Amino acid sequence: MRVILLGPPGAGKGTQAVRIAEAFGLPHISTGDIFRENVRGGTDLGTRAKSYMDAGELVPDEIVVGMVGDRLAEADAAEGFILDGFPRTVPQAQALEDLLVDRDAPLDVVLRFIVDHDEVVARLTGRRTCTGCGAVFHLEHAPPATEGVCDSCGGELIQRDDDTEDVVLNRLEVYRKQTEPLEHFYWERGLLRDVEAVGEVDGVAERALAVLRDYAG
Repeated sequence: MRVILLGPPGAGKGTQAVRIAEAFGLPHISTGDIFRENVRGGTDLGTRAKSYMDAGELVPDEIVVGMVGDRLAEADAAEGFILDGFPRTVPQAQALEDLLVDRDAPLDVVLRFIVDHDEVVARLTGRRTCTGCGAVFHLEHAPPATEGVCDSCGGELIQRDDDTEDVVLNRLEVYRKQTEPLEHFYWERGLLRDVEAVGEVDGVAERALAVLRDYAG
């Protein structure tokens, strides 16, 4: 089964991707991981991507698609994959579609995780990160035993710059502008399925798995 996960920052895609990957025995492929592995490994694509990243510029689609294509060609993805963080734009989606058609391995389904705007803002702005060990807490959902202090190492808990409300609102607006055309792209192809991503993690996972079981038979 070949699956793409869509959803705004804070929707829990990474958490659900792990659950889905375990349930179906498929690799969870994150574009963030692909980037880091290519840059760390000094691949040609990684070196080219790093030059853009170091200059503060967006990495061109051809490089991103190349990295994703190389990863999907690995043996563990032969029977399917869970793709998280890609595509982000319609041109990327078209490039991925062409790549998969060439391999006679088209997508099966695109899961769109639905979360209320205010809920996403609350999830992201409520996060606190340890300056010592990097552990992440949440003021409401997973608070530390002592306010402002990490349970694991006793380090100071801070709100990261990208978790402040202004930054979060901007990230959500950028996501909306990018993703609405992408969602329409997959809706036209009959691949888009919605999953309500509110409530307990286990409940969200079960809803996502129920959709996928219909495709797995």
